[in-house]
Amino acid sequence: MSIVDNRKASHDYFIEDRFEAGLVLEGWEVKAIRAGHVQLKEAYVIVRDGELWIIGMHISPLSTASTHIHPNATRTRKLLLRAEEISKLIGKVEQRGYTLVPLNLHYKNGRIKLDFGLGRGKKLHDKRDTSRDKDWQREKERIMKHDTRAKPQ
Repeated sequence: MSIVDNRKASHDYFIEDRFEAGLVLEGWEVKAIRAGHVQLKEAYVIVRDGELWIIGMHISPLSTASTHIHPNATRTRKLLLRAEEISKLIGKVEQRGYTLVPLNLHYKNGRIKLDFGLGRGKKLHDKRDTSRDKDWQREKERIMKHDTRAKPQ
């Protein structure tokens, strides 16, 4: 079950491969995510010291957060992934110019997981091509729908 999607990711990147990772979260963050107070819009994943980290994921603290905790909404959070997957990703990111883009947050067996993709940035003309193709598909479906209703029998 999806919590939040990063719709801008497919607009800005060609996603070539998808991965799923766990997150290291604090208690107030889990409660806020379950309440839907999370944004992935400007988040990105980096590799540092052989580990994956998500930066820029904004989790707004609930007003009922405990008084002795000082929540940091955009702190850097560690991603949990198997060592062999991390080493494979490090090779692709450092050598071939790929970027790790967060795609969505979802529940799996009661735990919060992050889907992220290995993507290449789109150029402006690529974005225009994608937009043109989507518009044509929409127009084609509208025409086909209109033609099937118009035929008298």
